[in-house]
Amino acid sequence: MELSKTEIENLDRIKRLNIINSISGIKPGNLIGSKSSNNKTNLAIFSSVIHLGSHPPLLGFIVRPANKIRRDTYENILETGFYTINHINNDIIEKAHFSSIKFNKNISEFNELNLNEEYLNGFFAPFLKESFIKIGMQFKEEINIKANGTKLIVGEIVQLSIPDLAVSNEGYLNLESLNTVGVGGLNSYYTLKLKEEHPYARIENLPNFNAN
Repeated sequence: MELSKTEIENLDRIKRLNIINSISGIKPGNLIGSKSSNNKTNLAIFSSVIHLGSHPPLLGFIVRPANKIRRDTYENILETGFYTINHINNDIIEKAHFSSIKFNKNISEFNELNLNEEYLNGFFAPFLKESFIKIGMQFKEEINIKANGTKLIVGEIVQLSIPDLAVSNEGYLNLESLNTVGVGGLNSYYTLKLKEEHPYARIENLPNFNAN
């Protein structure tokens, strides 16, 4: 398939949506937990979480325009300043997928999907008990993306919960051992399998790729 800009724009809407959402490859699958100031909890799936820096430890994710559709996660974060990012694993894929439904604002996805809130070390926002990697976040800033009206939400990691057996002495995480899953497009979920490990990329570690 070869597509020009015009041909992409002229594709059937659903086909274009699926291709463009899939073309970047496998993305991390996360459930973001939040709570309003009046203690209404929310849980929503996101596949746009990205690493922004390690010192300070920053993560970002994208929220779509909030003009016409209620965005509870976004509103809760702005209101309280705290939220959690929780890895999706094999055991909760189906429940995680259906967290994208627009339930009534007074309905908690935790309850509707039979998932459990967990509060760790007094952190305000709910973690997902069924997740193996739990990240407590504090909101830092939002960046408007003028090209399509989306926003990059930037937060700082202020709390982590990771099983000890999944962390190497150097700090590498074995995501395969935790059954973490990735997301392709909007509806496809992939298991992770560790294929290779390599040393830090320095000139002295460069293999001779031209050797016969």
